[in-house]
Amino acid sequence: MKMTGNQRIAAPRQRVWEALNDPEVLRRCVPGCQSLEKEPDGRLKATVAIKIGPIGARFAGAVTLSELDPPNSYTISGEGQAGTVGFARGGAKVRLADDNGGTLLSYEVDAQVGGRLAQLGGPIIDATAKQLAAKFFEQFGEIAAPATQAAAPPAGVSASAGRGAKANAAAAPHVRPSPGLPTTWLLALVVAALVGYLIGHAKGGGQSDWMGLAIGLLLVILAAAAFEFGRRTAAPIVVLDPTLLARLGEEAKR
Repeated sequence: MKMTGNQRIAAPRQRVWEALNDPEVLRRCVPGCQSLEKEPDGRLKATVAIKIGPIGARFAGAVTLSELDPPNSYTISGEGQAGTVGFARGGAKVRLADDNGGTLLSYEVDAQVGGRLAQLGGPIIDATAKQLAAKFFEQFGEIAAPATQAAAPPAGVSASAGRGAKANAAAAPHVRPSPGLPTTWLLALVVAALVGYLIGHAKGGGQSDWMGLAIGLLLVILAAAAFEFGRRTAAPIVVLDPTLLARLGEEAKR
């Protein structure tokens, strides 16, 4: 089986090279990888469980990196055994190149499968290999790419101005919104009903609930009207900041 392809990674070439040589990163990226450990001789010992067509296989084997040319290219080769299911062995040439601030990763794979896996046929094996490669590069791109930087302030706004705006927003007092008209009138009706009930059932009140309700509602309307009139006719409050007061004082001395 031969397969070639390339993938653009949104990360510098040095970062991609380091990730390709990090066993923990590879373990997280290889689909079905159960373990990946680095041996003293530099080889990588791996256990991978995958499904190829209708056959599920658990491969145990070793991977070797050779022809290292950091951070440009290397060759990866290895072999995995899956018992009676079969085996897989082969290698791949991996190359890295700069690509508009990112990295273009190219690979050439040459592999063989044997045993029951070989009986599945080339189309099934090729389709599975492409699917596994797509999953690998999707996960690898997310890990290798640097974290997204904080959004810059809008054009024409300096960083200090942005910080000043945030400080002013933090220092601004919290204003509690006044209750809306429906809530106010609901409270007024409740108070009117209570006053009407008390007046209507008072001694000598003649048990007139409706008369009491009318009197209570009239009192509430009069109180609300008086409050609104006082609020609108109240004298405005002028607040002078220290800078303005100082300037007015200097002008008065002149």
